[in-house]
Amino acid sequence: MRLYDTTRDEIVAFDPGPVVSMYSCGITPYDAAHVGHAQVYLTFDILQRRLIDLGHEPKLVRNVTDVDDDILRKAREIGVHYLDLAAEEMARFDANMAALDLLPVYSEPRATSAIPEILSLIGAVLDAGHAYSAGGSVYFDVSSFSRFGEVSHLSRSEMLVLSAERGGHPEDPNKRDPLDFVLWQPSAPDEPSWESRWGKGRPGWHIECSALAMRELGETVDLHGGGTDLIFPHHECETAQSESVTGTTFSRHWLHVGMVGLDGTKMSKSLGNLVFVGDLLKEWDPAVVRLALLEHHYRSNWDWSDDDLERAGQRLERWRGAGAQGVMTAGALDAVRGHIDDDLTVADALGVLDDEAAAGRGAGPGAALVGVEL
Repeated sequence: MRLYDTTRDEIVAFDPGPVVSMYSCGITPYDAAHVGHAQVYLTFDILQRRLIDLGHEPKLVRNVTDVDDDILRKAREIGVHYLDLAAEEMARFDANMAALDLLPVYSEPRATSAIPEILSLIGAVLDAGHAYSAGGSVYFDVSSFSRFGEVSHLSRSEMLVLSAERGGHPEDPNKRDPLDFVLWQPSAPDEPSWESRWGKGRPGWHIECSALAMRELGETVDLHGGGTDLIFPHHECETAQSESVTGTTFSRHWLHVGMVGLDGTKMSKSLGNLVFVGDLLKEWDPAVVRLALLEHHYRSNWDWSDDDLERAGQRLERWRGAGAQGVMTAGALDAVRGHIDDDLTVADALGVLDDEAAAGRGAGPGAALVGVEL
């Protein structure tokens, strides 16, 4: 198998051991899952299925960010407890992902479950000389980590722009450097807080994933990823704070999924230009929704269109018309596997199945590899 690695900026061999440790950044459960979320988790599902097919045991951890600025703001706006909001949205998310036939993940830990580990990790970062306290907060000192920027390959000016856009608060007067990032912060009066040696407060976003990844999978994971919008600052900061303590590689391979847009603009909750998975599932067979997403390569940025659903529906009808138990040729099944192994080029694998169905042979075994039961 060969996969594109963000940090190395090339397609490289992905050849893990029998047990494959993987970490996918999960949702912040303050609103329903949209097709951009589904594209990310479906990508990891395809990878997980092929690894199982190859004889590996994947251990995929997908966290839940159940305490951060976004969920606390939404809970405040609608007047509910933030954990009640998280529980409601996670129930919807789990139902949507199950409908799309995503394989179960090894673990789905919540950030609030890891407060002891988070506190311990922050203390270790401080003790190692990579952080400082100021204004009631604890900040990571990016100047102390010489490899800061090696995940994203961004210039300082580019980092500053993205930090401002993505909640990094470079204008914070307590920071020594605008790119320094929060590990611990005081809580507002109506926000959850925990006792710490730096005062009552709550964790920063980045430290949550480092603590969860290392608790669930150890100091080094085989593969880590999420959407491309997480490369900076989230994954850059995760790497810095983790490796500053462990002294070893945090992730051997970085996999990132492109953005899904609508009318030329990236889908985001802040803009409200969303196509929700739950709404699609009310009108379409879940396998059609799955196939509509799989038509697009995971690294591409693309715009959602209902035409994708129409094409996927026709494709599924052809496959089912050929019969689930038909005799798919061994060569065709090998070709499906080969396309998946070629940087998860699933669209080409779907084309092979189209040819099998058109020839009157069944596509069942190959369809199962991409998570479609006929």
